[in-house]
Amino acid sequence: MTPGTVIGAAHPVAAGGEEIPEDQMKKIVEFSAKWMRTIAEERGRNIEEAELAVTESKSFTDVAALEYNLINLRADSLEDLISQINGWNITLASGQEVVIDTTNYGSTRNEMNDVEKFLHAISDPNIAYILLTLATIGLITEISNPGLVLPGVVGGISLFLAFYSLGVLNAYWGGIALILLAMGLFIAEFFTHSFGLLTVGAIASLVMGSLILFSGTPR
Repeated sequence: MTPGTVIGAAHPVAAGGEEIPEDQMKKIVEFSAKWMRTIAEERGRNIEEAELAVTESKSFTDVAALEYNLINLRADSLEDLISQINGWNITLASGQEVVIDTTNYGSTRNEMNDVEKFLHAISDPNIAYILLTLATIGLITEISNPGLVLPGVVGGISLFLAFYSLGVLNAYWGGIALILLAMGLFIAEFFTHSFGLLTVGAIASLVMGSLILFSGTPR
Protein backbone atom coordinates (compact mmCIF):
# COMPACT_ATOMS: atom_id res chain seq x y z
CA MET A 1 0.00 0.00 0.00
CA THR A 2 1.02 3.58 -0.53
CA PRO A 3 1.55 5.57 2.69
CA GLY A 4 -1.58 7.51 3.57
CA THR A 5 -4.04 5.09 1.96
CA VAL A 6 -6.78 3.05 3.65
CA ILE A 7 -8.42 -0.32 2.99
CA GLY A 8 -11.36 -2.14 4.54
CA ALA A 9 -14.96 -1.08 5.28
CA ALA A 10 -16.17 -3.87 3.02
CA HIS A 11 -19.60 -4.39 4.60
CA PRO A 12 -22.23 -4.97 1.87
CA VAL A 13 -24.60 -2.04 1.25
CA ALA A 14 -27.70 -1.57 -0.87
CA ALA A 15 -27.34 0.27 -4.15
CA GLY A 16 -29.64 3.04 -5.30
CA GLY A 17 -31.02 3.76 -1.84
CA GLU A 18 -33.06 0.55 -1.74
CA GLU A 19 -33.51 -1.29 1.55
CA ILE A 20 -32.47 -4.94 1.76
CA PRO A 21 -34.57 -7.16 4.07
CA GLU A 22 -32.74 -8.11 7.25
CA ASP A 23 -32.70 -11.84 6.54
CA GLN A 24 -31.28 -11.28 3.04
CA MET A 25 -28.65 -8.86 4.33
CA LYS A 26 -27.60 -11.44 6.93
CA LYS A 27 -27.07 -14.01 4.18
CA ILE A 28 -25.10 -11.54 2.05
CA VAL A 29 -22.86 -10.55 4.97
CA GLU A 30 -22.29 -14.19 5.92
CA PHE A 31 -21.36 -15.14 2.37
CA SER A 32 -19.07 -12.13 1.95
CA ALA A 33 -17.33 -12.82 5.27
CA LYS A 34 -16.66 -16.44 4.34
CA TRP A 35 -15.43 -15.38 0.92
CA MET A 36 -13.04 -12.94 2.58
CA ARG A 37 -11.89 -15.74 4.93
CA THR A 38 -11.18 -18.00 1.94
CA ILE A 39 -9.06 -15.31 0.28
CA ALA A 40 -7.18 -14.59 3.52
CA GLU A 41 -6.47 -18.28 4.12
CA GLU A 42 -5.23 -18.79 0.56
CA ARG A 43 -2.82 -15.87 0.82
CA GLY A 44 -1.72 -16.46 4.41
CA ARG A 45 -3.33 -13.28 5.75
CA ASN A 46 -4.86 -12.41 9.12
CA ILE A 47 -8.22 -14.16 8.82
CA GLU A 48 -9.92 -12.55 11.82
CA GLU A 49 -9.05 -8.98 10.86
CA ALA A 50 -9.97 -9.60 7.21
CA GLU A 51 -13.42 -10.83 8.28
CA LEU A 52 -13.94 -7.80 10.50
CA ALA A 53 -13.60 -5.60 7.41
CA VAL A 54 -16.83 -7.23 6.19
CA THR A 55 -18.81 -7.91 9.37
CA GLU A 56 -17.96 -4.67 11.21
CA SER A 57 -16.79 -2.41 8.35
CA LYS A 58 -13.38 -2.14 9.99
CA SER A 59 -10.83 -0.03 8.12
CA PHE A 60 -7.04 -0.19 8.19
CA THR A 61 -4.38 2.38 7.47
CA ASP A 62 -1.33 1.27 5.55
CA VAL A 63 0.62 0.94 8.82
CA ALA A 64 -2.13 -1.08 10.52
CA ALA A 65 -2.62 -3.29 7.45
CA LEU A 66 1.07 -4.17 7.48
CA GLU A 67 1.01 -4.78 11.24
CA TYR A 68 -2.02 -7.11 10.97
CA ASN A 69 -0.46 -9.00 8.03
CA LEU A 70 -3.09 -7.88 5.53
CA ILE A 71 -0.53 -6.59 3.03
CA ASN A 72 3.05 -7.45 2.09
CA LEU A 73 4.65 -4.03 2.16
CA ARG A 74 4.35 -0.26 1.94
CA ALA A 75 5.85 1.54 -1.06
CA ASP A 76 6.10 5.25 -1.85
CA SER A 77 6.38 4.81 -5.62
CA LEU A 78 6.64 2.26 -8.40
CA GLU A 79 10.43 2.37 -8.19
CA ASP A 80 10.29 1.73 -4.43
CA LEU A 81 7.94 -1.21 -4.97
CA ILE A 82 10.14 -2.77 -7.65
CA SER A 83 13.25 -2.45 -5.49
CA GLN A 84 11.52 -4.05 -2.48
CA ILE A 85 10.18 -7.10 -4.30
CA ASN A 86 13.57 -7.90 -5.86
CA GLY A 87 14.63 -11.39 -4.78
CA TRP A 88 11.23 -12.46 -3.45
CA ASN A 89 10.26 -16.12 -3.68
CA ILE A 90 6.69 -16.56 -4.84
CA THR A 91 4.51 -19.54 -5.70
CA LEU A 92 2.46 -19.38 -8.88
CA ALA A 93 -1.06 -20.77 -9.24
CA SER A 94 0.48 -23.82 -10.89
CA GLY A 95 2.54 -24.49 -7.77
CA GLN A 96 5.82 -23.51 -9.37
CA GLU A 97 8.15 -21.41 -7.24
CA VAL A 98 9.96 -18.52 -8.89
CA VAL A 99 12.29 -15.76 -7.76
CA ILE A 100 11.49 -12.19 -8.77
CA ASP A 101 14.47 -10.46 -10.35
CA THR A 102 14.05 -6.72 -10.97
CA THR A 103 17.76 -5.89 -11.21
CA ASN A 104 17.63 -4.60 -14.78
CA TYR A 105 13.93 -3.78 -15.02
CA GLY A 106 12.50 -1.35 -17.53
CA SER A 107 9.21 0.51 -17.41
CA THR A 108 7.12 2.12 -20.15
CA ARG A 109 4.12 4.42 -20.00
CA ASN A 110 1.45 4.17 -22.68
CA GLU A 111 -0.05 7.61 -23.16
CA MET A 112 -3.35 8.22 -24.96
CA ASN A 113 -3.03 8.99 -28.65
CA ASP A 114 -4.83 11.94 -30.24
CA VAL A 115 -7.93 9.90 -31.10
CA GLU A 116 -8.21 8.56 -27.55
CA LYS A 117 -7.74 12.07 -26.14
CA PHE A 118 -10.56 13.33 -28.37
CA LEU A 119 -12.92 10.54 -27.30
CA HIS A 120 -11.95 11.06 -23.66
CA ALA A 121 -12.66 14.77 -23.98
CA ILE A 122 -16.15 14.38 -25.45
CA SER A 123 -16.97 11.75 -22.82
CA ASP A 124 -16.77 14.40 -20.12
CA PRO A 125 -20.27 15.02 -18.62
CA ASN A 126 -19.82 18.78 -18.99
CA ILE A 127 -18.99 18.39 -22.69
CA ALA A 128 -21.98 16.06 -23.08
CA TYR A 129 -24.26 18.74 -21.64
CA ILE A 130 -22.82 21.36 -24.00
CA LEU A 131 -23.26 19.04 -27.00
CA LEU A 132 -26.85 18.29 -26.01
CA THR A 133 -27.54 22.00 -25.65
CA LEU A 134 -26.03 22.75 -29.07
CA ALA A 135 -28.08 19.93 -30.59
CA THR A 136 -31.29 21.29 -29.10
CA ILE A 137 -30.63 24.87 -30.17
CA GLY A 138 -29.43 23.86 -33.64
CA LEU A 139 -32.35 21.55 -34.42
CA ILE A 140 -34.98 23.95 -33.08
CA THR A 141 -33.45 26.80 -35.10
CA GLU A 142 -33.42 24.70 -38.28
CA ILE A 143 -37.04 23.61 -37.78
CA SER A 144 -38.13 27.18 -37.10
CA ASN A 145 -36.17 28.54 -40.08
CA PRO A 146 -35.93 25.85 -42.77
CA GLY A 147 -33.08 26.30 -45.19
CA LEU A 148 -30.46 27.76 -42.86
CA VAL A 149 -28.61 24.40 -43.10
CA LEU A 150 -25.77 25.20 -40.68
CA PRO A 151 -27.83 24.97 -37.45
CA GLY A 152 -29.32 21.68 -38.59
CA VAL A 153 -25.93 20.20 -39.50
CA VAL A 154 -24.31 21.30 -36.23
CA GLY A 155 -27.37 20.15 -34.27
CA GLY A 156 -27.42 16.72 -35.89
CA ILE A 157 -23.72 16.06 -35.34
CA SER A 158 -23.88 17.39 -31.78
CA LEU A 159 -26.89 15.18 -31.01
CA PHE A 160 -25.13 11.94 -31.96
CA LEU A 161 -21.95 13.01 -30.19
CA ALA A 162 -24.00 13.81 -27.08
CA PHE A 163 -25.68 10.38 -27.23
CA TYR A 164 -22.24 8.75 -27.43
CA SER A 165 -20.89 10.92 -24.62
CA LEU A 166 -23.86 10.10 -22.36
CA GLY A 167 -23.58 6.37 -23.09
CA VAL A 168 -26.93 6.18 -24.90
CA LEU A 169 -25.02 4.92 -27.94
CA ASN A 170 -21.90 2.79 -27.58
CA ALA A 171 -18.84 3.20 -29.79
CA TYR A 172 -20.21 0.92 -32.50
CA TRP A 173 -23.66 2.47 -32.88
CA GLY A 174 -22.40 5.99 -32.25
CA GLY A 175 -19.90 5.65 -35.09
CA ILE A 176 -22.47 4.04 -37.39
CA ALA A 177 -24.98 6.84 -36.68
CA LEU A 178 -22.47 9.57 -37.54
CA ILE A 179 -21.38 7.79 -40.72
CA LEU A 180 -25.01 7.37 -41.82
CA LEU A 181 -25.57 11.05 -41.08
CA ALA A 182 -22.55 11.88 -43.24
CA MET A 183 -23.98 9.81 -46.11
CA GLY A 184 -27.31 11.62 -45.76
CA LEU A 185 -25.61 15.01 -45.85
CA PHE A 186 -23.58 14.06 -48.94
CA ILE A 187 -26.79 13.01 -50.71
CA ALA A 188 -28.61 16.15 -49.59
CA GLU A 189 -25.81 18.26 -51.10
CA PHE A 190 -26.82 17.12 -54.58
CA PHE A 191 -30.38 18.37 -54.17
CA THR A 192 -29.83 21.66 -52.33
CA HIS A 193 -27.75 24.80 -52.68
CA SER A 194 -25.95 24.95 -49.34
CA PHE A 195 -22.74 26.56 -50.64
CA GLY A 196 -20.77 23.57 -49.35
CA LEU A 197 -22.11 23.62 -45.77
CA LEU A 198 -23.63 20.15 -46.10
CA THR A 199 -20.38 18.81 -47.54
CA VAL A 200 -18.35 20.28 -44.69
CA GLY A 201 -20.80 18.83 -42.18
CA ALA A 202 -20.71 15.46 -43.92
CA ILE A 203 -16.91 15.34 -43.83
CA ALA A 204 -16.87 16.32 -40.16
CA SER A 205 -19.50 13.69 -39.34
CA LEU A 206 -17.67 11.03 -41.36
CA VAL A 207 -14.34 11.75 -39.66
CA MET A 208 -15.78 11.76 -36.14
CA GLY A 209 -17.86 8.67 -36.84
CA SER A 210 -14.81 6.82 -38.13
CA LEU A 211 -12.75 7.87 -35.09
CA ILE A 212 -15.42 6.54 -32.74
CA LEU A 213 -16.17 3.38 -34.72
CA PHE A 214 -12.57 2.29 -35.27
CA SER A 215 -11.12 3.52 -31.96
CA GLY A 216 -11.15 0.03 -30.47
CA THR A 217 -12.84 1.26 -27.28
CA PRO A 218 -15.79 -0.75 -25.92
CA ARG A 219 -17.77 2.35 -24.97
